[in-house]
This record gives sequence, structure tokens and C-alpha cells, in this order.
Amino acid sequence: MHVLALPTVLIFGFVMSLIVGMAAQRLLGIRLGVVRLILAGAFALFVGPFIMIAILGPVAPDAQDPDPEIDFDGTTFWFLLLSLVCIVLASMAFIVVVEAFAPLGSIPPARIWGRGLRGRFKRARRYWQIIGIAVRNGLGPYIRGGRRRALAVPSGRAQLGRALTATLNRGGVTFVKMGQIMATRRDMLPVEMVTELASLQDDAEPVPWEDVERVLLSELGSPAREIFADIDPTPLAAASVGQVHVARLHSGEEVVVKVQRPGIRPVVERDLDIAARLAARLENGTDWARGMGLSTLAEGLAAAIREELDYRVEADNIVAIAEAHPAGSDVRLPGVHAQLCTERVLVMERLRGTPLNAAGPAIDQNGLSRTRIARSLLSVLFHQIIDAGVFHADPHGGNILVLDDGRLGLLDFGSVGRLDGSLREALQRLLLGVDHGDPLAVSDALLELVPRPDEIDEQRLERDLGRFLARHVSGSGSPSARMFGDLFRIVADHGLSIPPEVAAVFRTLATAEGTLSAVAPSFNLISETRSLASGYMTEQLAPDQLKQSATEELARLVPVLRRLPRRVERIANAAEHGRLGLNVRFLADERDRAVITGLLHEILVAFIAATTGIMAVILLGMGGGPEITEDVSLHELIGYNLLVISAILALRVLVRIFRRS
Repeated sequence: MHVLALPTVLIFGFVMSLIVGMAAQRLLGIRLGVVRLILAGAFALFVGPFIMIAILGPVAPDAQDPDPEIDFDGTTFWFLLLSLVCIVLASMAFIVVVEAFAPLGSIPPARIWGRGLRGRFKRARRYWQIIGIAVRNGLGPYIRGGRRRALAVPSGRAQLGRALTATLNRGGVTFVKMGQIMATRRDMLPVEMVTELASLQDDAEPVPWEDVERVLLSELGSPAREIFADIDPTPLAAASVGQVHVARLHSGEEVVVKVQRPGIRPVVERDLDIAARLAARLENGTDWARGMGLSTLAEGLAAAIREELDYRVEADNIVAIAEAHPAGSDVRLPGVHAQLCTERVLVMERLRGTPLNAAGPAIDQNGLSRTRIARSLLSVLFHQIIDAGVFHADPHGGNILVLDDGRLGLLDFGSVGRLDGSLREALQRLLLGVDHGDPLAVSDALLELVPRPDEIDEQRLERDLGRFLARHVSGSGSPSARMFGDLFRIVADHGLSIPPEVAAVFRTLATAEGTLSAVAPSFNLISETRSLASGYMTEQLAPDQLKQSATEELARLVPVLRRLPRRVERIANAAEHGRLGLNVRFLADERDRAVITGLLHEILVAFIAATTGIMAVILLGMGGGPEITEDVSLHELIGYNLLVISAILALRVLVRIFRRS
């Protein structure tokens, strides 16, 4: 019997904990996890004996009585019931306190704690390794929130850019890639930091050919020598995420094979998680990170890097842009062999040429026109943005080739932007307004591009845009890359938030401006954009185009026009006979009704809790009534019960408030 006593007590305690916890859960009207359920019940069982001793004291036998026995009559039953309800009430109070400090979902389930514990240690070690690299490279004062005044001047921002560049360069694959993407974010970062970040190099040691062969076998299902007639084991280029090999298909076509580095995805995911944590910490603790919106920036960079890890996305991007590519253009896109493209392998046509940022001697040697090259690239980008709505979002010099035949080739479609028709029209009006120096037109177009806030000072916005146009457009000087940063600064100062797809357009134009200026220093981006936009507008207003647009609009309106006479006749008849009325259904949406119903329910419960509590206090204070025991009257017993009911209802409201917040 003694051997079975302990297991019996433990089983009985566990069952009672579940019962008490389920009762508390039911009274609160919420669902709890098993762990919280058992903890709430265990707490109630721990305090239960003390509650029962305190409440059953008036009906307990005298300790000096030689034959103590509890007279279990009606009075004892009500006191016992009150003590049991108070025990459940203690469990409810425990749940409410836990929900206030650790709401459900804020702590991972127990089964997850042990899962991946080794990975958590690795992440923590990597986290402090990155912190150490940052401190050694001069980011320590910025992490601690210091040097606020230094960031107010260009030299201070440049110093931060140099420290950040050195940190990212030593941080590894993911951080170098993040720095490269940050170098294109003139919409969110100061130009001094962007200039420093542009020096990051994405060079890496090549992966051994044996590892590349294993990736190709795993992804394509056959050895490389069976899929390709010939493939060069020496990579044409090696970067942090992948490397490129030249190959030839059995059909004789020359292709490039882009292969992702083995095991790179877990490393990137770990570092992206660390970067998000660092960004959140810096944004909470420093003004400069908060002003830049560092968490939002980190989320955008992480999304861009994850897209680059899936080569199928890049293959789809090439196909989408190729379908909208203008015929007869001087810019070529590589063809994609979709049947050989997987998540980690991309096979596409090889374009022979020299990267634009290193093609200066070749351009001069072959007698090519720099202005024509710049105009061809801008024309294709403008067509992709304004007409097609899908565009190459990273046109820097390394992603553009000057081909052997004098044309241009676009590479690296991991970053692509997309625009719908309404955004394209508003963007066209914005560019035309900038070119004409019309702040009113720019203001109107800008407010169509961004979500309009409830309150905005349009006059001040128009004046700021007028100063912007006077600084960057008026006069004979060529616009600088700073123009786009200044425009984003105006947008931020007026509390406007630019959608990501629109921000991608401005980043693309800013990157293209730098690329085109390097190729043709005298190339005027605004003038050429004006010419392209004017030509596009003239094309849209051509008789054939107007006729086609009118025909399409009319085709959409025909069903409406066909039903219109009958509806007008019905309205006229109803008005003539006095039957015309307006039927408005208040709270017709079920979601609105649910919100109102839930709010009224909580208000009603809170009102009943307050009323019951007031009644309990009155009964406890007035005394009187029949004597239940020597110390407790009937009014006081009822008051105690009402007080318990009031506490239960109040806790029910509180737990919902804590869980919602």
C-alpha cells in the first residue's frame, strides 16, 4: 500500500489540476495550452487548503472538543461550495496574471524548446561574433546610441558608412549581399552611406568542382556529363551565393550554368535572423536607426535575398520581361532553358561581351557612341517601367554587357519590379511634371502614387516640391543622383509612405542615372526621360491608339448601357407612384456586427461585474439578517458569494483585454 500511495496521490493531483484548470478556462471563456492548464490547476491545489481553512473556520469544530466532528448541514454545504469556487477563482486569477505578463503565443511551446537547441547555440555564438566584428570596426558607439550629432553632418554619415561597410565585408556571405542591396536603397539611406556601401565586393573562393557536380546531380537528376555535351569545371565567375560555369548543350548551343553554393541556405537564414534581431535592437535603442526605419529596411533586404536564393524566381523574371521586350531593340535578354532550371540551378543562353563598368576602352576602340548606348538602355528601362509594368530593378554596370556586336545585354534578373496600370499612369504624369517643372502636377501625381494620409498640408507639399524642382530641374545643369534622395526626403517629411513597387522604380532610376553618367557624362537623364515620356504620350494620343482605347472602353460599357434604360424606367415609375425609397442596411458586414457584438458583450459583463461587486460590498457592510454562524450572517454569506461572482466576471473581461493586446 505504501508503494502505491505516492503514484496514487500524484495521479489524483494531476487529475484535479486538470479539472480545476478546465473549470477556470471555461469561466474565463478562453482556450489554454496543456501546460498553462496544469499550472493553473496546480496553483489552485496549492492554495486550496489555505482557502478552505480560512472559509470553513466558522463551521469547523472546536479544537478543544474531545470528539470533534463536522456537522455537514446546509450551512456547511454553502461554506464548502464557497471555498471550492474561491479555489477556482484563485486559478482564474493566476491565469489572468500569466496572460498579462506572458500572453499565449509569446512563449514557444515546451516541445519546441528542446528542438534545434544546438542551432540556437550556434545562432547565439554567431550573434555575438557579428557584434564583436561591429565593435572592432567602429560601430560600437552607434550601437550604444552615441554620436547623434555626428550623423547630422555629411562627414559623420560617411564615417558610419565606412564602419558599416567594413563590418558587412567581414560578416560573411549574407551581410555582403545585404550591403550590396543597401547600396541601391537611396530612398532610405543617406547618399554618403550609399557611396561607401557601393565599394562592397561580392567575390568569393570558387566551390570545388566535385561539390558543384553533386548539386547538379541532386537538382537535375543526372550527372553533368550526360546533361551537357561539355561543361568547364573552372567557373567563369564566383560570388557569395553561387558561381557560373560555361557549358554547351548537346544541340551545340553555348549556355551558362548558375549553380548555388552547397549549404548556403541555412547559413543565409541564420544570418538573416541575426540581422533582423540586430535591426530591432538598434531601432529600439538608437535614434539614427529609428529615423532610417532599420527594421523595415532589414525585412525588405531579407525578402530580396530569399528571392535570390530561388533561381526559379529569376527564370520566371527573365521570361516575364522577355515577353514585354520591344522588338528590334538594341538590348538583348538571355534565353532561358526552363526544363533545366531548378531552385539551385539556372541554365540560360550565354551572351558574350564586356561588363559596362569596364567596357570604356572597348567602346572607344570599336567606335561605339556612348550617348547611343545610354539612350538605348534608358529606352528599354522606360519601356519596361511605363509600358510593360515589369522591369529590371538593378541596372548597375556589372549587370549590363556591351556585346561583341555592339548591342547591350541585360544580366542578373534576381531583382525585378512590377507595376499595375494605374501606378504606371501616375508615374508617367509624375515624370512629365518633373520635366516641365510643374510642382502642382508633381504633387497630384505623387499623391496618386502613395497611400494618401488623412491629413496633409498640400500647400506646403507643393512649395517643397517647387523648391526641389528649382534645385534639380531648372537651369542648364544635369541632374545628380542626389535628386532621388531629395525627393524621398520630401515624401518622408510629409508623412507619406511610398509603396515598395514605387520605391523600386525610383531605386532603378537612381541606379540607372549613376550607370548612364559613368558611360556618358554629358547624358541628361531628365531631358531624355522627357523625350521618351512625350513620345509615349504622343503614341497614346495617336488616332489608331485612341480608336482602340475607345473600342475597348465601349465594349466594357455595352452591358451597362443595355440595362440602363430599363433601370431608369423602373426608377421613374417608382417615383411616379410614390414607391421610391432608399434602403440602407446598417452594419451589413458580418465582421462589423461581430465587433459591435463582442464590444457590447464585454461592456455588459463589465457592468454586471461592477453591479454585483457594489451589491456585495453593500451586503457585507450593512450586516444583519439571520445568523448562519456566530460570526457570519445570511447577508454576509450572500455578499461573499456575490463578491466571488463579481471577481469571476471581472477576470473574464481582463483576460480578454490582455490576450487582445
